[in-house]
Amino acid sequence: MATGKEIRGQIKSFENTKKITKAMEMVSVSKMRKAQERMRAARPYSEKIRNIAANLGKANPEYVHAFMKTNDAKVAGVIVVTTDKGLCGGLNTNVLRAVTTKLRELQSEGVSTEAVAIGNKGLGFLNRVGAKVVSHVTQLGDKPQLDRLLGAIKVQLDAYLEGRIDALYVASTRFVNTMKQEPLFLRLLPLASGLDDPYQMGAENLAKTSEVKSDYSWDYIYEPDARSVIDDLLVRYVEALIYQSVAESMASEQSARMVAMKAATDNAGNVIGELKLVYNKTRQAAITKELSEIVSGAAAISG
Repeated sequence: MATGKEIRGQIKSFENTKKITKAMEMVSVSKMRKAQERMRAARPYSEKIRNIAANLGKANPEYVHAFMKTNDAKVAGVIVVTTDKGLCGGLNTNVLRAVTTKLRELQSEGVSTEAVAIGNKGLGFLNRVGAKVVSHVTQLGDKPQLDRLLGAIKVQLDAYLEGRIDALYVASTRFVNTMKQEPLFLRLLPLASGLDDPYQMGAENLAKTSEVKSDYSWDYIYEPDARSVIDDLLVRYVEALIYQSVAESMASEQSARMVAMKAATDNAGNVIGELKLVYNKTRQAAITKELSEIVSGAAAISG
């Protein structure tokens, strides 16, 4: 049985841990509000440009962009969006499990993969499983930086334009609410005939992102010409989806970390309570033993 001094040392250690987890919880609460505001502010633009891109897929323009064409390269690109830091529950684990499932599925179909890692956790995972990482970006901080993100994904976009990959997927986390975040795996390219917004629809419908509900076809009048408008629009479409994926991931990270640190703080409090109970029992046993020895000694002397 542990001595009173050892138990006091354990109690002190858990109290220090509790202070750290409580501080991290409070920091996450502060960052979470800003991250959620940033993520919600980006959603309307992302949704609108996604709708326009979906309508373009149903239109009959005189110019067809490379992002709307398919090829037979038998190589798929995957953009994996994770966090830089841990201590956020099963957030990264859920995303990486979805990535693993998709990689195995593609491998079984004879399709090789090339990956882009956004975040330290995803980069470490891809290196461990031996995936081919063509570019990566880490240490993004608390705010998505579009220029750094575009620098990382340009490798994949150029590969698609050159016909070296036949599809581009993005794996990230969809923010539902503070207590719930869901892994998301969607196809970015080639552009489907219609796309629902993955951040507004239910998770059970996320796989059905290839059809748009419409009873009529779309067409547009382009100024100055179709090529310049569509080229610029579809690049903005990709940028918006990647930015939104990272913004959702950052909001999910702070929410998940707040929940995880609150659970850790509560658990530390429970362990401290149990240790104090054990300490009191140990101390009481020591006092009882000491009194018994005193009484026994006194009886021996008087006898």
